Amino acid sequence: MNLTRTYDRRPPARPVTATLRRSALGALAVLGAIGTLAGCSGADGSPADGAERLSIVGYSVLESANKPILEEFQGADETGIQFRTSYGASGDQSRAVEGGLEADIVHLSLEPDIARLVDAGLVADDWKDTSTKGIVTSSVVSFVVRKGNPENIQGWDDLVRPGVEIITPNPASSGSAKWNILGAWGHAIQAGGDEADATAFVAKFLANTIALPGSGREATTAFAEGNGDVLISYENEAILARANGEPFDYVVPDDTLLIENPAVVTKDAAPGAQDFYDFLLSTQAQADYATFGFRPVVDGVELPEIDGVNDPSNPFPAPAKLLTIDDDFGGWAQANSKFFDENDGIITRLQAEAGAAQ
Repeated sequence: MNLTRTYDRRPPARPVTATLRRSALGALAVLGAIGTLAGCSGADGSPADGAERLSIVGYSVLESANKPILEEFQGADETGIQFRTSYGASGDQSRAVEGGLEADIVHLSLEPDIARLVDAGLVADDWKDTSTKGIVTSSVVSFVVRKGNPENIQGWDDLVRPGVEIITPNPASSGSAKWNILGAWGHAIQAGGDEADATAFVAKFLANTIALPGSGREATTAFAEGNGDVLISYENEAILARANGEPFDYVVPDDTLLIENPAVVTKDAAPGAQDFYDFLLSTQAQADYATFGFRPVVDGVELPEIDGVNDPSNPFPAPAKLLTIDDDFGGWAQANSKFFDENDGIITRLQAEAGAAQ
């Protein structure tokens, strides 16, 4: 069955916003969740026909890929489980769950957004004690360009040429943005530079950034509407956009950053949550995720035909240099504080300086 054709892939158009207050972002996440969740329940908010209900909270890019996976699990499960889903920018979703949004399974862009829920007492502190260290989907940082790559963008250094217009999400709300910017920092370091060189490189990167949408999906929508020369994005988002008919090409640079997306079962989850989590790590579900451009995180996955990839015979080529958060940044606990601390993070300061200069 070709799951890529079972529903409308294309995301709804949304306006581009350069900056939003954190409180407003959190409120929007909760309001969006309420609207989505109500659609799958009875008039009193309970599951239809008394079936068990699982609430899935995910980051925005997962929405398309999860639809066939939820349907397959429902088809294989005999207990009549129903799903309520909420998708949005990873940081916003994490704050919404912390603030009371119901969640049995949380699948977000990056580890710090799960760590917030551990600190809030909603997720066990041993959540990484799994065969994949808590990771359920993965990708790499890539560059999405206009058809034919008119700006001839091949690597990170091309992004900081004068006049190149970049779109990347806002790190205040989006996990994708943090992966993207750390990819830029890592490029400068692996090329032989020190932290001063990396700081200067990222400053140029941010100076060329013309918009900071709230999420990875909103960034893709902004680029599809004609903004910018290059979108910094998940490889899977680039593949999905092309499969959906967007006139894009994409480039996986020779050195890039491995993106690892964690998922957890919350402490107070419904009984069926663990079964669904285990299903997400099955070769079947991982093959489904691959159909939407995600790189499998378990062995033994038979890759399906994947629309939108550069080379169908080798859909997930190995970059010449693949950086990781653990090996090249000391892990997320260190990286998040060093680069994205709200008051003194390196990227936080650089972003403020870039905003002041514009």
